[in-house]
Amino acid sequence: MRRLLLPLAACFLTAASERAFDREIMVLTIENIAATAGPTGVRRIDPAVVQAMRKVPRHRLVPEGVRAQAYANRPLAIGYEQTISQPYIVALMTHLLDAEPDHVVLEVGTGSGYQAAVLAELVRQVYTIEIVEPLAARAKQQLAELGYRNVTVRAGDGYAGWPEHAPFDRIIVTAGASHVPKPLIAQLRPGGRMVIPVGRTSNTLDLTVIEKDRSGRLKRRKLLPVAFVPLTRSRG
Repeated sequence: MRRLLLPLAACFLTAASERAFDREIMVLTIENIAATAGPTGVRRIDPAVVQAMRKVPRHRLVPEGVRAQAYANRPLAIGYEQTISQPYIVALMTHLLDAEPDHVVLEVGTGSGYQAAVLAELVRQVYTIEIVEPLAARAKQQLAELGYRNVTVRAGDGYAGWPEHAPFDRIIVTAGASHVPKPLIAQLRPGGRMVIPVGRTSNTLDLTVIEKDRSGRLKRRKLLPVAFVPLTRSRG
């Protein structure tokens, strides 16, 4: 068993050391934006989140054609009319989750797998769903190559969540929804938290934090306008 694990560990160490300077610049940019981002009320990103983003090799989780821009604070196209969010938004959403090391997290919208990798550095288990099958397959392969064993990727309709593994301590949705899906609310553990972009159109999305108290009541808080690709449903 040890002989099988050593090459994976060596591979991850190599990936983590690649473009470390670029990641440090990315982290400094995130911290500077947070310090001046008045509307969010978040002036300092959780140091554990910052450290996770410092570690995850973002360039290994995007298509080769955009790897040169992997650490710029901008969204990147990842194919199939999908994008990966800019690093600051990834950091902010992860910070807002307020996840703990023993948590189990559901992500709706795997995309490139980058957000899942950041979460995997912080929590016990990540379940992530991607409706675009080729993206799900690519993310699954790349996350495995990077040695992430606490991420499970599935191709499917994230609107329905993942009831087999519910309830979840935290849920994060990385696509714009016209409303908060009822299955996700049902699968959120009492005392849990969800971060989701919500709005009637793609131009009216607000990054929203939803908290479910111990009795199941919901509290919603809107933070700032954001832009995301839409949350789509399976046609079948």
